[in-house]
Amino acid sequence: MRVVLGVAYRGQAYRGWQSQPDGQTVQDRLEHALGRFADVPLRTVCAGRTDTGVHALNQVVHLDTPIERAESSWVRGTNRFLPPDIAVQWCRRFDDETFHARYAALGRRYVYVLLESAVRPAVEAGSVGWSFRPLDGARMEAAAALLLGEHDFSAFRSSECQAPTPVKTIRSIALTRRGAYWRFEFDANAFLHHMVRNLMGALLAVGSGTRDGAWLAAVLAGRDRSRAAPTFPADGLYFVGPYYDPVHDIPQRTPVLDWLP
Repeated sequence: MRVVLGVAYRGQAYRGWQSQPDGQTVQDRLEHALGRFADVPLRTVCAGRTDTGVHALNQVVHLDTPIERAESSWVRGTNRFLPPDIAVQWCRRFDDETFHARYAALGRRYVYVLLESAVRPAVEAGSVGWSFRPLDGARMEAAAALLLGEHDFSAFRSSECQAPTPVKTIRSIALTRRGAYWRFEFDANAFLHHMVRNLMGALLAVGSGTRDGAWLAAVLAGRDRSRAAPTFPADGLYFVGPYYDPVHDIPQRTPVLDWLP
């Protein structure tokens, strides 16, 4: 049986998703909890690996097991052994291996939440990014339009990226503002390592007036990471989750989406 889970987590305390020798990752904590619940070791496959400090609202993972449990039991039973900042949100079961959390995904979505303020975050520290410079929404929207479509995103790729190709397709970038908080929504077929954080650095350089759209277009075309803006902090970055063909009946929303600014 293939069991599919939706997992939400606050990434501040963890070294990203992928398992590490020190065990201080989300995957390590989740697999430990699953093992305690099922009483056998279980390995998971995720839809998209997140970096140190990055949060997730609906990370989708799958695992294979002969163990029979109700879907609600997989949720509540696993959560019993998870720390407070990680929780399974839902479960789906498949009788075969036709669904794959990573390869069946049609696309992935990220949101970056940013505070524009002369004063740094306090209550929301670790949950939002920060710009002390005023930002121009129209300039950022025009810059974002330059990034849409299929491009070689080498200029926004980490040197540690293991993706076989830097060519990705960004389907949309939406900007909204509520009070002092900006929300940047990214939708693409896939993302490179640090890609969203590097794009944020570029968009904010344009939005603050230190760079212009022509610079961003040249950076994108030049495919040279050294010409781009610095990588923006992970604090405000949320992996909203992947999306799939509706035939799989995989949830795309979890309650925390109603909380996110």
